[in-house]
Amino acid sequence: MMSKSIDELLEIAKEIAVKAGIEILDIYDKGNFETFEKEDESPVTSADYKANEIITEALTRLTPNIPIMSEETSIPPLKERQSWTRYWLIDPIDGTQEFVARSGDFTVNIALIERHEPVLGVIYWPCGESLYFASKSKGAYKKCPIETKPISVRQFSVPSEDVVMIAISRRQSRERVFERMSSKRKYQTLPTGSCSLKACFIAEGKADVFMRLGVTGEWDTGASQCIINEAGGQIKAATFEELSYNQREEVTNPDFVVLGDQRVDWQSIIQYR
Repeated sequence: MMSKSIDELLEIAKEIAVKAGIEILDIYDKGNFETFEKEDESPVTSADYKANEIITEALTRLTPNIPIMSEETSIPPLKERQSWTRYWLIDPIDGTQEFVARSGDFTVNIALIERHEPVLGVIYWPCGESLYFASKSKGAYKKCPIETKPISVRQFSVPSEDVVMIAISRRQSRERVFERMSSKRKYQTLPTGSCSLKACFIAEGKADVFMRLGVTGEWDTGASQCIINEAGGQIKAATFEELSYNQREEVTNPDFVVLGDQRVDWQSIIQYR
């Protein structure tokens, strides 16, 4: 069987993400779902499981030779995963808390990882009818009902002086955010939901930076990292080290930051400690 190109895989991922998103939105609108608690006390719903079923079934059928790692399925041991040269990395619903709280700020995330690097990323925001996508070296895009257009991070007029727009969680303490930011800059905030949606807003220039403190999985950053990279930004550990994929037994991330305009000295702004 001839392997599919990145362009073909991107189209497959886009179609599947939208299909899963439409199903999730129907469940969301009807309120017809159950909520459960995982071992780490984070919420998961029957909609997460349904989205996972749709995505994994379609990817298994259309790309049978590419393994799948998903938040909602058991993760094989590193000994098995080490043989993977490429694999799908899935978060069926990023922002389950937002889904349950009915804020509308939840997304479907699909990434393709090759040699420990995200090379394809798709994020679908059902309530916003917006599809964000990118593949390595080919730019980042946003598709909405009206048009499809390239997106890029906001370019500061004066990188050392402009007001910085911080994307923050709706349930996140502003004080906790600002205590980790330099007092030498001025800030505004953009409250929104899931980690990936914040990254997309930075990728399209609506915000400039986002810091995520707390436990996340590699599926929370895979698709976002490809999109933000192609839009001219970066995702890094909060210590400004590179994130890793499929290189450790545990697939959790460290605290991380999503950064816009790369001319800005972000290390002088973010006071992580």
